Amino acid sequence: MISIWEQETFYRKRDIIIIGAGFSGLWTAISIKEKHPDKSLLIIERNNIPLGASTRNAGFACFGSLTEIIADSQKMGWEKTLDLVKMRFDGLQKIRRYFKSNEIDFELNGGYEILNSDEPLSYIEEVNKRLKSITGLDKTYSLNQGKIKEFGLEKSQFLIENPCEGSLHSGKLLQKLLEKCYELKVDFLFGTEVKNTEERSDEVEVHLSDGSLVKAEKLIYCTNAFSSNFLKHENIIPTRGQILLTERIESLKLNGTFHYDEGFYYFRNLGNRILLGGGRNQDFKTEETTAFETTEYLQQHLERFLKEVVLPDQDFKIALRWSGIMAMGDEKTPIVKQLSEREFCAVRLSGMGVALAPKIGEMVREMMSNK
Repeated sequence: MISIWEQETFYRKRDIIIIGAGFSGLWTAISIKEKHPDKSLLIIERNNIPLGASTRNAGFACFGSLTEIIADSQKMGWEKTLDLVKMRFDGLQKIRRYFKSNEIDFELNGGYEILNSDEPLSYIEEVNKRLKSITGLDKTYSLNQGKIKEFGLEKSQFLIENPCEGSLHSGKLLQKLLEKCYELKVDFLFGTEVKNTEERSDEVEVHLSDGSLVKAEKLIYCTNAFSSNFLKHENIIPTRGQILLTERIESLKLNGTFHYDEGFYYFRNLGNRILLGGGRNQDFKTEETTAFETTEYLQQHLERFLKEVVLPDQDFKIALRWSGIMAMGDEKTPIVKQLSEREFCAVRLSGMGVALAPKIGEMVREMMSNK
């Protein structure tokens, strides 16, 4: 049993409880508290630090490669695709307004995509025309063959450049978001797992795995890939992204963030090291999981990709390997909606949480304000 002191402080009733302290949970809390500073808000996180994808990603500040946008437009139509690109683009601008570049190691060092077929080149003009209202540029994407040799990517046929993208330090961004939440008087329960929730006519009960209980007027699920316990009827597929990081490479030429094969592969320089992730399209079924593991099969595949495409004819050693868990679905549009009288959700960020979460937080706030 908890004491009266705990009951009246840490476990007291709040106006709003958010489950999940990743990017979407933190940005949602900030958005709500900035507009409604008097509302009491508690974030419950089952891990000691935010986990999932937020601290396990590749640190890309991106809104979509050329082939990804082409593929999305063919699957979802241009309206949904452009809405999504705008949300990501605006989210990145918001991050840059809130935090200084040196606080989160943000570098606007360009986004690139390797192509080994000329077919996507025929779409560049149309894509650029459609994206002009979002980026303000006549040419968001352009062919830059000169940088193939400059970056040491001689095994690649074409290189597309996007000057609006860059990289950041995901851990430092999360720390700054946490600092902002503390500044706004957001409360936290870390290392606390939610067992189940129960909505009543006048409140929502959040039952914790240690047997304790906390109540709120409203509840928001920001549990992304770990939503199956709570959102059983939503189309959410947990998807693992595996990553490796090399040791320092002398005279590394690569500088920027890079995509390959509709974004299924992604790599960047981290100082003089290479961070490479992806390849799940080689083993879709195995990678549909919430298990934080790396597999020998995919790690070997990533090493071959590193040797053949990224660092041809160069020696390297692997320093770290890890994985993160994303939330995918039948389409890439996030699920941001009201579930019942007192419950809301902001989930399924499709591997783009860094860019999407700042705007998703605003969407949830407006949705709640209108109720």
